Parts: sequence; structure tokens; C-alpha cells
Amino acid sequence: MKRLILVLGILLLLAGVVGRAHPAFTYHKKEDVAKIGPLQATVEQEKIVEVAIALSILLLVTGIGLTVFGMKGKS
Repeated sequence: MKRLILVLGILLLLAGVVGRAHPAFTYHKKEDVAKIGPLQATVEQEKIVEVAIALSILLLVTGIGLTVFGMKGKS
């Protein structure tokens, strides 16, 4: 159980670091706008998602806490 807490802490810590280092990322979404018989019209949109600073900090703090707790439990 302590190993699971340690691994989860490390994953949350890494997610927080990535969220702070790269706070926005983009992705492309294809959407069908019209389909009439064999004809089809699609639109490709570029979407931007921003990771909140508070969420990144929360992930960092939680990850550090779980990692420390997991390491203390092994000793």
C-alpha cells in the first residue's frame, strides 16, 4: 500500500511540474457540420486548453506530501 502511495505521489508531482512548465496546450477537433447524401462537410478547429495555476500548485503540494508520506512508511 505504501508503494502505491509513493507511485501516486510521484505521478502527481510530475503532473504538477508539467502543468507549471507548459500551462497551455492545443489540440485539433474535427466536427461534421453537414451531411447530405454522399456529400459531407467537416470543420477542423484548433482548441486551446489552459491548466490553472492553482491546480498545478495543488498537484505539486499533494504529490510532495504523498511522496514524503510514502517514503516515511517504507522505513
